[in-house]
Amino acid sequence: MTPFRSVLFFALLQVWTLVLGTLYLPLLGASPTLVAAAARFWVRGTFVLLRLTCGLSWEVRGTVPQGAALVAAKHQSTLETFAFFLILAEPAVILKQELLKIPFFGWYLAKTGVIAIDRAAGTKALKEMVKGSQAAIAENRPVLIFPEGHRVEVGAAPDYHTGVAMLYSGLGLDCVPVAVNTGLFWGRGRFNKQAGTAIIQFLDPIPAGMERKAFMVELQTRIETASAALAAEARQHWPHLGH
Repeated sequence: MTPFRSVLFFALLQVWTLVLGTLYLPLLGASPTLVAAAARFWVRGTFVLLRLTCGLSWEVRGTVPQGAALVAAKHQSTLETFAFFLILAEPAVILKQELLKIPFFGWYLAKTGVIAIDRAAGTKALKEMVKGSQAAIAENRPVLIFPEGHRVEVGAAPDYHTGVAMLYSGLGLDCVPVAVNTGLFWGRGRFNKQAGTAIIQFLDPIPAGMERKAFMVELQTRIETASAALAAEARQHWPHLGH
């Protein structure tokens, strides 16, 4: 039954995206705030489809930061990528430049004030990332970064990059770590979506001013420990997720 439900979700999502993507074309010349509001409507519809077809929903735990903040999140699934646009107020999401080339999705994503970086540019890309983040913070917007830079399988060895440490020291802000167990339900490279309730958990902030290496250790420890606990909890409640 799960494969059928996943196929149904995929088919309906294509229709939903094509219809709204076409209707939204005039918005490509509108303000980022208006485009972001339209994008949130698309995201909400996507989650309705996901819940109705696959029985998959999600919830937020912890204290969500308001206004200017540095948020560093575990990345296991497309689910949290979408969810953060609803959880955070107009987030400046740091992402790879290639995503902006995706028809419809990428076009509108570029208009929401994301910070797209060219990974091949090396140090230059990191400097541009910090500069773009400083501009977002000046506008009282939260900056969201996935420290591993890509989706990671549940239980896989962590792969944290130092770009988050550059942001942490460059912005001079507390860093809010976020743990997830979303990969158990909508995993990387997996077509089937599993029924259940995925968790996105905001952890206690890491105070500004730590030395970079110490910060990286603290960030990874907090996120990995909490994410592992969330995965264990989900497997207890939803036996079909396996181990």
